[in-house]
Amino acid sequence: MPPDPRPPLLLTRPLPDSQRFAARMDGWPAVISPILRIVAVDHDPAPLHEAPGLVFTSAHAVGAAGPGRGRPALCVGGRTAHAARAAGFAVTEGPGNAAGLGPLIAASPVPLIHPHGRHLAHPLPVPGIVVYDQQPLPLTRQARDLLAGGAPVIVPVFSPRSARLLGQAVGADQAPHPPSAPAPLWLVAISPAAAAAWAGPAPARCLLAAQPTTAAMEAAITQIMLAEQS
Repeated sequence: MPPDPRPPLLLTRPLPDSQRFAARMDGWPAVISPILRIVAVDHDPAPLHEAPGLVFTSAHAVGAAGPGRGRPALCVGGRTAHAARAAGFAVTEGPGNAAGLGPLIAASPVPLIHPHGRHLAHPLPVPGIVVYDQQPLPLTRQARDLLAGGAPVIVPVFSPRSARLLGQAVGADQAPHPPSAPAPLWLVAISPAAAAAWAGPAPARCLLAAQPTTAAMEAAITQIMLAEQS
């Protein structure tokens, strides 16, 4: 069987998210190396369980809000909306980014609370409660070997924090023992903020997804590969 001509993906979201994305990519070669993990933090659950309405900017926060019981929930995008519906919330789905939730928040007929991670990319004009932390993880040996291999690697980044952590990890790994021919990085970013947060070596190519959605990230990955072949 001839080698796969598609450059490998380096997937660095938390493990379940990376595994889901890899499954969506139809056998595209991929190395999974989560750059952070989600860890619940102690908090008072009563305000969330009793809140008339919730704002969710991540599916990771849905479980902390207790049973939905038909309460309204404004959700940043499709994955989060799916998790909230499964928990019993009456969901209004946003455009895929936290900034786009502003009009929905302003129009809400009930008070809202925003459960979120410790590292919040975009504060919202509602009370918030930290319910989880996003703790950094080192790159795996497989990921480091991939980045030192000299061949292009497609690096999708889904948030400013993961882009910053991954860029720092790549830069730190190359600094003490720079490979003779480091892999050209093809950065695919879900948003301008994620692209701007990249803190590593300058990518050989950089492409923004047309929308802040998983489907748009898939399309951008295909686009960046086809652009190289044309």
